[in-house]
Amino acid sequence: MLLQSQIAEVIQSQAANFLGKHTGLEREILPQLPVPNRHTLIITGIRRCGKSTLLLQLLKNCFDTAFYLHFEDPRLAGFEKNDFARLESEIKKRKPEVLFFDEIQIMDQWEFFIRHLLDQHYKIVITGSNATLLSRELGTRLTGRHLSVELFPFSYNEFLAFKKLKNTIGSSRQYLLQGGFPEYIKAANGFILNQLLEDILYRDIAVRYGVRDVRSLKQLAVYLISNIGKPVSANNLKSLFAIKATSTILEYFSYLENAYIVQFLPMFSHSVKKQVRNMKKVYTIDPGMFTENSIVFTDENGRSLENAVYLHLRRKYKELYYFTEKGECDFIAMEKGRPKEVIQACYELNADNLERETAGLTTALDFFNIKKGKIVTVNQTDTINNNGKSIEVVSLADFLTDQ
Repeated sequence: MLLQSQIAEVIQSQAANFLGKHTGLEREILPQLPVPNRHTLIITGIRRCGKSTLLLQLLKNCFDTAFYLHFEDPRLAGFEKNDFARLESEIKKRKPEVLFFDEIQIMDQWEFFIRHLLDQHYKIVITGSNATLLSRELGTRLTGRHLSVELFPFSYNEFLAFKKLKNTIGSSRQYLLQGGFPEYIKAANGFILNQLLEDILYRDIAVRYGVRDVRSLKQLAVYLISNIGKPVSANNLKSLFAIKATSTILEYFSYLENAYIVQFLPMFSHSVKKQVRNMKKVYTIDPGMFTENSIVFTDENGRSLENAVYLHLRRKYKELYYFTEKGECDFIAMEKGRPKEVIQACYELNADNLERETAGLTTALDFFNIKKGKIVTVNQTDTINNNGKSIEVVSLADFLTDQ
């Protein structure tokens, strides 16, 4: 239990820090954010991707006053469910237009408190670094009363704006190395992303889920980050990490994905059972995470490019797959069950891979009865006609800026 005065002191201290922050680069997602009214707006994303800064930008654009509280403040370590009444009292004293709560899901029975505030017609925005911990409780307690959006590290366009760079092939290569974590880009210190991975593994996964074998969890995370663009199987990895149960590997997969360290791309199939059964490809949430936390000893520019293409599509589409039959196609982007884009990623087309890359793409175009597809390369542009299909070869710089 906390005293009323202790809660008030934390609120005042955090408010001064929050309002004193620089608003930073305006995020692309800001104009698309629904202004909370009768719904709670939920913003999820990996740690250090800029969620708090986005809240400040939302405040400056849409509101005059806000109540802000970050629940991971050590001074709130003794916060109990009965303290929500004291917190509500502090909110009423300040009469804010909107309530901003950061990482509130670490508190027991937080969802009841949010529902109570909604019933009193408060506008509420919640940010969090774990997708499932938020959605699970919201699905049961706030059904139909929340809107969810995801925030990623800087996109390529945001990277260019932040670094004040022109859109060139050199800039796109730089993005493949540095990615979009604001603090990392600014400091150019790899330790920042090393420490970020450690923090997520221990604070967001090991502590919250009671994982005892943190060493195996970390080894698995580094393995997945190091193998972006490759299919992975829990059954195959079980022996590699001396973990007895496939179910444990699958649990670790879900923990890592929910904390936004990695993402898994399913193989397309009209059968949901086949989608679940087949191996999924793994990608990481940001190119910088691969640069600083992978263990690779060869040139992996091709897989870095493929990861960047995935992230660009992931921002635009909720339905993404890879396709494999006679050949393989890297990405099928769909909306409402209909294919919108069919895309192959290849760092450089040459005589050795041209037939394989075009054949895989053409097979997918035939399957979905589509006439046009794309191959994204680092710096090539071309148009290839193959068996009645038009294949546009585009540079990564143009693809990531939607030119």
